[in-house]
Amino acid sequence: MVAIQWGPLAARTLFFASTHPHRHAVNDNSTYAQVDNSTYAQKAQDAAMALQEWYDLPSGLWNTTGWWNGANCLTVMGDLALADPAIDEAIRIKEIFQTTFYNAQRTSATADKLLGANGKFVAMYKYETIEEEYDTIGDELAGKRRSQGFPKFLNNFFDDEGWWGLALVRGWDATGDLFMLTAAQTIYDDMVVNGLDSTCGGGIWWSKDRKYKNAIANELYIALGASLANRESPRKDWYISQTVEAWNWFKQSGLINDKGLINDGLKRTDQGCVNNKMPTWSYNQGVILGGLVELSKATGDQSYLAEAVTIANAALKALQDENGIIREIDRCEPNCGDDGSQFKGVFVRNLAYLHNVAPHDNFRDAILKNADSIWAHNRNSKNQLGISWAGPAEAGKGPTAATHSSAMDVLVGALTAIKK
Repeated sequence: MVAIQWGPLAARTLFFASTHPHRHAVNDNSTYAQVDNSTYAQKAQDAAMALQEWYDLPSGLWNTTGWWNGANCLTVMGDLALADPAIDEAIRIKEIFQTTFYNAQRTSATADKLLGANGKFVAMYKYETIEEEYDTIGDELAGKRRSQGFPKFLNNFFDDEGWWGLALVRGWDATGDLFMLTAAQTIYDDMVVNGLDSTCGGGIWWSKDRKYKNAIANELYIALGASLANRESPRKDWYISQTVEAWNWFKQSGLINDKGLINDGLKRTDQGCVNNKMPTWSYNQGVILGGLVELSKATGDQSYLAEAVTIANAALKALQDENGIIREIDRCEPNCGDDGSQFKGVFVRNLAYLHNVAPHDNFRDAILKNADSIWAHNRNSKNQLGISWAGPAEAGKGPTAATHSSAMDVLVGALTAIKK
């Protein structure tokens, strides 16, 4: 093996990191009634710069967090690029996508996950960057990667694949790189071929071990299928058909409880599959919102938005505290684990997607209130953001790329919500 040939991309990225020092935190205590779009844009840009302090060029991933979290870090950067092209240019988000797309696949990795009795899962990843020269992309490079890590962003867990699929769709939106869209299509095809069956009446499995059908894997499957329907014309009708079938199954599967909230998964019994009554994690209330937004766009059917609004209202009722701050459903802050640290941002990200096409005052207020609280109370001197959106940033283990990118989702959501 020989040294990686980084070329001009890495040089430009390193130049950016060395020439853009942190802005220091101030106690601004702003309220959304007093700010405009440019204020949230500056905060989102500062947060993006802080996130990149955790970025590891050789792996294309973010230190202090896991594989699936890396996909979410990339997604929030893509959302920021689309929300404000000037920020995209200023911090070169397109180059971050390119670096992650090529380098993350060149990182040897293994994945394992354990689901606890309390509904919390622990993801464990091991990485080793593979050093080799590369000068080409496409089939030749893919061939080199078949025996390495997670080639084409595929592994044993369909939720991991779904997160990366959505990140790559956002990469296509932000960069126009056809390789990213093709990779997202490959991920979806793997979910169909290796994850979908008739157990519990339908749906995909959580992993290729086929032991558990849960909400998040199926929500990601719905969101990715609908997203591809809006971006790949030749197979649009097929994506719509698959996604409509998946959503119809999801609604009748028992995953949505009598409070309108989505529990973690299904339990197989002698009488069939039933809701396992595990926690209604915030991200389970979120991903489906974005999926239904995409499905409504693909089909032209506004009823999907109405269903999303119902879920969003139930979720806000359950997740907001007496001050309107969103907390995880089991009030685990600041000890939600490495995976749970990501969940709330996923919810708000998708709430913002819904608000952009179906504006509601309570959605806007929730997004902006939490953005203001994060910036005023949950930010350290390096502009790093922690897990508790009421603050302080040092709560628990302090800021990580997961807690930071999760909170950054709210700032980017505010950047778009303030316009509505």
